[in-house]
Amino acid sequence: MNLIEHKKARLNYEVLEEFEAGIELLGHEVKALRQKLGQLEGAHVIIRGGEAYIVGMHIPPYQAANTPKGYDPDRSRRLLLTKKELAELAGFERQKGLTIVPLWVYNKGSKLKLKIAAARGRKKFDKREVLKRRDTEREMRRTLKSK
Repeated sequence: MNLIEHKKARLNYEVLEEFEAGIELLGHEVKALRQKLGQLEGAHVIIRGGEAYIVGMHIPPYQAANTPKGYDPDRSRRLLLTKKELAELAGFERQKGLTIVPLWVYNKGSKLKLKIAAARGRKKFDKREVLKRRDTEREMRRTLKSK
C-alpha cells in the first residue's frame, strides 16, 4: 500500500531501473508517514562515502507539540541498500543526464520501504508525447469497456 507518492515522477522522468530501499527514520517520522504525511516532490538520492541519502524529502512533525526541539523536517535520511545496489546506483549517478529519484514510500510488513529509480529527465516535447499516449490509451479502454 502506497503511503506517499511522487506523482509527477513518471511524467518528468524516464525510469530505467527501480530499486527497493529501507529508510533510517525516527519514531515520530514513521508515525507521520503512516498517516500519509510527507512529500517526495523535489527529493532526490545522492551517494556519498559508500552510503545513499535521500535529500529534500519533507516529513512534517506527527504531533507538533511533542516533536523534539531542533527537528528538521527536510533533513537528509540514510537509505539502507546492499553494497551491490549501492555500487550500481553510484554508476548511474556518475553517468551524465541520469538522476536517482524516489517514486513512493510504502509498507512491507511492519517496515517502511522507499521505491527509488535511476531515471533520465524528459524534455517538454517528450512529456507532451507521454500525455498524448496516456489519453489515447484511456480512450481505447473506455470504448472497449462500453461495448
